[in-house]
This record gives sequence, C-alpha cells and structure tokens, in this order.
Amino acid sequence: MDGTTEKTDYVKKYYGQVLQGTQDLKTAACCCSDEILHPAIRDIESQLDNEILTKFYGCGSPIPPALEGSVVLDLGCGTGKDAFIASRLVGEEGFVFGVDMTDEQIDVAERHVESQMEKFGYKKPNVEFRKGYIEDLKEIGIEDNSIDVVMSNCVVNLSSDKKKVFSEIFRVLKPGGELYFSDVFTGRRVPEDLQNDPLLHSECLGGALYIEDFRRLMKDIGCPDYRVAAKHKINIGNPKIEVRVGMVDFYSKTVRAFKLDGLEDICEDYGQVAVYHGTVPGYPHFFDLDDHHRFIKGKPMLVCGNTASMLGETRFAKHFTVTGDRSVHFGPFDCAPAHEKRNSEDESGGACC
Repeated sequence: MDGTTEKTDYVKKYYGQVLQGTQDLKTAACCCSDEILHPAIRDIESQLDNEILTKFYGCGSPIPPALEGSVVLDLGCGTGKDAFIASRLVGEEGFVFGVDMTDEQIDVAERHVESQMEKFGYKKPNVEFRKGYIEDLKEIGIEDNSIDVVMSNCVVNLSSDKKKVFSEIFRVLKPGGELYFSDVFTGRRVPEDLQNDPLLHSECLGGALYIEDFRRLMKDIGCPDYRVAAKHKINIGNPKIEVRVGMVDFYSKTVRAFKLDGLEDICEDYGQVAVYHGTVPGYPHFFDLDDHHRFIKGKPMLVCGNTASMLGETRFAKHFTVTGDRSVHFGPFDCAPAHEKRNSEDESGGACC
C-alpha cells in the first residue's frame, strides 16, 4: 500500500469512525465560527437537523451569493450541511450534488434528505449525494461543463493530488462558472515529516497548500487570477501540536475563481467601469467581489479587465452594468497600493490582489 492510499484510508476512518462530532477534533483548524456567516445562511442553518451540524467539519463558509436556479457541486460534502444550505438557496429550480468518499458521512446526509425537503417546503428533492473521490468526478457521472458553482469546505487540503482536483473542477464547471471554496493555506511549505503525519493530515494541517504553490497550480491549469473573499489566521488550539507545527503559519481562506477565457496574470487597464445594481439577494447596498473590491450600489467603479470579465461574463452579469471593452489598453491597473500588496503578512494571491 503506497503512502497516498494510506493517507486516504486514514482520513476515511478518521472522519467516518474516530470523530463522532466536532468536540473530538484535536485542533481548531477544521472548525468555523458562526460569526463569519451571512444572516441569511445562519437562518437556513437553524433549520438543519442537529445530526447534520454536530458531525460536520469545516473551516469557513464557502457558499457564495446569487445561487438561485444554479446547479451546485459540493466537494467533500460530509454530512451535507453546506449542500443543504445551498439547496435552499438554489430553490426548487436549482440542484445540488454532494460528493464524499466516507460512507458514514454520506449515510448521515442521505437519511436527512426527506426531512430537510419537508422543512424547505419542496415537492421533490433538489439535492443528491454520491459516494466518490474529488480527484475523479467523471467516475461518479459529473459531466463536462455541467456545473454552475463548485464549492468545498476544508477538504481539498486532504487530497494527495491537488492538481487533479482543480483540473476536475475546471472540467465540470460551465464557461463562466465559479469555484468558491474555503480551505487551509500556509505562508511556507509544510515540512515533509508533518505532511506524512496521519493525524496532522486528517486535522487539515499536513496537507495545507503553500499560497504561492496554489497560485502556480492555478496558473498551470489555466486560471491566472483567483480572488480571496475572506481570510483569518488559524489558532491551532492544541499546545502539543502547536509545538510541532510552530514554524508554519496557517490561514483559513475563502477563495473564488472563475472559468473564463482571456484572464491575465496581472491586472490590466482598459478603461472599463462597473456599476452594481444592488440586486444580489442579501446585498442591497454593496457587493464584495473579494477582500478589496467593494461595489457600492449605483456608484461607477473603474475595474481591470479581469474584474470586468468576472462581473460581466458570469452569473453576476445581471446584477452589474459593465461598460467598455478591451479595444484600447492603458497599461497595468493599480488595484491596490504597492505596500498593501507586498507587505501584508499573507498574500491575497491572484492577479488583482
């Protein structure tokens, strides 16, 4: 049995048999606070069956707005918490697929489908759970260009083949589709002995991605610009483990990336302007594309070519008016002061960060 198979088997046993609830976690890396939740999401969460919540593990809130009518794929869905929230947000005309490799987690999700649909007032289920591996979505029938939004909550770090995961994500996304996920990142590469520690790997630390390696990986698969929507430094919460991993700085980040042609690896200025209509549900006054792009309702805002594409060639297009094209180039676009880009304690990443 190779190391990759051993890690996978350990993770399946850890989340399927060892952990009986969040109280059994050895660190705080896979726990997220309700403080980060949008009120609408918190309200839906209050409608979820208790078992779904107590046996769910995550490090963020990877549920983007404007999901009505969308087809959503939740990678590493666990007990289905985020998948059920998304099923409420997409409505009866949308659909959600949840994928997980752990039998015990999938079993919890499946036995709550009927009760959750009743609570949501749906005539038929709009969520389906499939057992499988996030590195091979084709094996479980997820077709090319079939998904509007892919989301994931602190699961990609558990994979031993992250490039394959992201390649699969961009295969299944529709043109203009979005990847929106929360995960653990680092400010330096995790030493090999920590990577190979089964407990640290299962606790979302050993497999955490160095942020610059993530940037390079995304560029290699054809996505030169991703955006950070939220971030915070992780408090390990376990003195013994902190001593072992203390040379590495860990961060929880929520990242968004779009399947778009023509994105550039730095922000370029074409004189384009975007105006937010105030129509994204739950965001009547402003909309945050990322951690440094806040669009105020009705206020024209100069944007780089990449941002113009993210707003004008995706499901957000109906919520914005984007004027201008790429016929005239005015040089690099200064998205943020240089000191904010280079002197921040952790890189925001992507071209426009």
